Amino acid sequence: MKYYLIAGERSGDLHAANLMKALLKEDPQARFRYFGGDYMQAVGGTLVVHYREMAFMGFWEVVKNLSSVKKRLTQCKEDISAYKPDAVILVDYAGFNLKIAKYAKKEGFKVFYYISPKVWAWNQKRALKIKDRVDHMLAILPFEVDFYKKFDWHAVTYVGNPVVEAVQQHQINRNFLAEYGLADKQDIIAVLPGSRKQELQHILPTLKEVITGNSQYHFCIAAVTNLPAEVYETLAELPNATLIFDATYDLLAHAKAAIVTSGTATLETALWNVPQVVVYKAGKASYTIAKNLVKVKFISLVNLIIGKEVVKELIQQDCTPANIGKHLEKVLAQGCDYSALEAKLGDKSASVEAAQLITAQVNS
Repeated sequence: MKYYLIAGERSGDLHAANLMKALLKEDPQARFRYFGGDYMQAVGGTLVVHYREMAFMGFWEVVKNLSSVKKRLTQCKEDISAYKPDAVILVDYAGFNLKIAKYAKKEGFKVFYYISPKVWAWNQKRALKIKDRVDHMLAILPFEVDFYKKFDWHAVTYVGNPVVEAVQQHQINRNFLAEYGLADKQDIIAVLPGSRKQELQHILPTLKEVITGNSQYHFCIAAVTNLPAEVYETLAELPNATLIFDATYDLLAHAKAAIVTSGTATLETALWNVPQVVVYKAGKASYTIAKNLVKVKFISLVNLIIGKEVVKELIQQDCTPANIGKHLEKVLAQGCDYSALEAKLGDKSASVEAAQLITAQVNS
């Protein structure tokens, strides 16, 4: 069978790659073509466009890059039609993928969505649009099944959460501390600022103040090689900071606490049982729009899944160096109670469950 996958950011690339591996076990003759990244490329198939060419974050950033987005949409539609896949698999990245879903469904391709758009967060009626455009939703958050039922859509299956799978499968680098010259550092604080250039531009100045103002700790910044090195240059020369490239899980395995931007990283940090403070800053225009649209009580996945505040969220004007430092001290002393997460998430292998569902439906 031929599969066309679309992942528009780093985490989607990782989870799509694991799904591809699972698909190969179910369908050894599987062939892949995709918009994605390095993880997917390592599995095989043909990379059409790397996600770094499409990773625009926030309402205003997307508006400024509309011409580029439209160009990629046209390219993707034409490529799907030329490839004629047995299944189109969309991975998160709602703004782009919902447009592709509409096109693919209209053209008669089977459309699967792995990692639902966060329609429960704002403009919930988009669920009707997804219902119309997607054959089956492979949800990764347990509450999403009941959410879609409110719109009389039952082609939704909770397959487990791929972050659980990724953490369980990770082999810790036992030489991590020595390799980064951290063997003598007793209080390592992980800093997970995100993997998109736009979000780093807003949060890094604040994080720099936190680091310089807390010299009693050593801060390790989870950096990514798909961004230009100069993005991190304001932190690179700080005496109590070390850049850690593409080794976030190894960093979390050795950290006493973490400062984490909202997103999948909050869940990853929790699954490594690292106490955390969640921070978030956006451009003024993007934040103003989002504030008026978003209807959920929390922004971190940990709090959303558990249904109450387990980790402190410092958003926009509350995201100050003083507040971050204060709450960092608090979590170092008290920790974070993640005990409810395991029961909520379950022990399913998300990629295996998703692959089995997709291949069964494609062959039906």
